[in-house]
Amino acid sequence: MARTKKTKSTGRFGPRYGVRVKGRLKAIESKQRKTQKCPFCKKKTVKRLAKGIWSCNSCKRKFTGDAYFLNI
Repeated sequence: MARTKKTKSTGRFGPRYGVRVKGRLKAIESKQRKTQKCPFCKKKTVKRLAKGIWSCNSCKRKFTGDAYFLNI
């Protein structure tokens, strides 16, 4: 299934679920997939591994935090 610039990751749902719901999901997913700032080394290298599990590529620490985006 093709993803366009407008729909991005929500293109997988096609015409289902409506614009408003897909817009909210797109905002959350784009925020969770960005690199976050590490609370230990203060570099922007933290990636989400799973729900609530985060890993810093710089200092190699693995820690827990919020589910969708890091808020420590």
